[in-house]
Amino acid sequence: MYIGSHVSFNKEQLLASVKEAVGYNANAFMFYTGAPQNTLRSPINDELTNKALNMMKENNILIDNVICHAPYIINLANNTDEDKYKFSQEFLKNEIKRCEKLGVKYIVLHPGSATKLDKLTAINNIINALNNILEESDKIMILLETMAGKGTEIGANMDEIATIINGVVLKDKIGVCLDTCHLNDSGVDINNFDSYLNIFDKYIGIDKIKCVHVNDSKNELGAHKDRHENIGFGTIGFNALLNVICNEKLKDVPKILETPYIEEHAPYKYEIDMIRKKEFNSNLKEDVINN
Repeated sequence: MYIGSHVSFNKEQLLASVKEAVGYNANAFMFYTGAPQNTLRSPINDELTNKALNMMKENNILIDNVICHAPYIINLANNTDEDKYKFSQEFLKNEIKRCEKLGVKYIVLHPGSATKLDKLTAINNIINALNNILEESDKIMILLETMAGKGTEIGANMDEIATIINGVVLKDKIGVCLDTCHLNDSGVDINNFDSYLNIFDKYIGIDKIKCVHVNDSKNELGAHKDRHENIGFGTIGFNALLNVICNEKLKDVPKILETPYIEEHAPYKYEIDMIRKKEFNSNLKEDVINN
């Protein structure tokens, strides 16, 4: 089982990420290379990266199970402002180069929001942007994240994800990141996850799934709201999420927790422990606060 959580990337950069992941007893993790809401980025420090990679080896964390997440400010779906559209592409190119310098192979991307455009136009914008961004020499795979369908988000159903992938020329450099909360909120019943995977395999291919964000949801099925909840405390439930995590078809895919902090305390060490034991801890939130 490869499981971890979102971790920080501060002045110690990737080394900080590894230290935090090790503290949670994780063997996978995900990070932003800077704040997700702005463009401020510090140069990658090779010395810190080497220390991080050595610490990963010491703690049996494989680089294949380390995921970067692209910042929210990137929107490849809307080209009504040509300068912003070009900026999003250039910024993502820069994030790819930063990942390559760190040795990270996967970067998760929210496909984008159509805003005032129709969805077909927005999807074509995403395809065109990805074809402009991706190069044969890139040593990274962009993972399109499945979205909840909030507002004008693209990627809230399998057809939209499949259409984007089919339109990308360098298909070996495009994959998918499933998000259980987003799937639930978009209308996919996680209790029938095996059926969903069978359909996904038919239209896209399970081999394209390179990461799973494991989150419970505060919302009912199909609510299109995107509000994460701690594992087992939402509408999806512990057993359904455990089936996703332990699913044989995804056994080699890293699972990443993005569940909310509990009174400013990170829950990940406790959630990872609970998942590994495969026993729901109804006192988890109290344990997080008190310890």
